[in-house]
Amino acid sequence: MVDMTDNPASVVDEETFSVRRTIRIAASVDKVWRAVTEPEHISRWFGRTVLVGTGVGASGTMTFPDYGAVPLRVDEYDEPRRVSYSWCNDDGADTRPDAFDAETATVFTFTLEPVADGTQLTVVETGFERTSDPNANLASHGIGWTLELDKLVAHLEGVA
Repeated sequence: MVDMTDNPASVVDEETFSVRRTIRIAASVDKVWRAVTEPEHISRWFGRTVLVGTGVGASGTMTFPDYGAVPLRVDEYDEPRRVSYSWCNDDGADTRPDAFDAETATVFTFTLEPVADGTQLTVVETGFERTSDPNANLASHGIGWTLELDKLVAHLEGVA
C-alpha cells in the first residue's frame, strides 16, 4: 500500500467568513486540474457532478448521498491554474438545479501550483456571511474540506 501524503486540516476564519486548506498531492498539475474540473473525475472523489457546458458559465449540480443535489456554476476558469465554483448548499436552500441563487451561494476556488514532488492545491471557500447560519456552515465546511480533499489525495495517489 502506498502512503498518502500527510496534509494539515482546513482553517476556518470566522472574521472573513472563509475556509482555507492547502495540501500537497504527489501528482502532476495536469492530473490535479482534471480531477477538480472534469465532472467524471470530480464525481470519483467529491459529489456526483453534472455540468452543462465548459469553462466560465457552465452550470449543473453536485449530488451528495443523504443531502441531495446542489446547484453549481463555474465562475472562473484559468487552466491549469485556477477554477472557481459557486454553489447553493445552504441548509434549507432550494436545491433544484434551476434554483441557483447567487445571493446565498458560497464560492470555492481551487488554485494549483507546481512543486518539486507534485502539486500544491489550495481551496478557499467564501461567502458564508450570506448563509442562514454562518458559523455552523463555516464549521461544517471546515470539516468537509478536510474530508473531501483527503479523498482527492487518496484518489490521485492511488491509495484504495
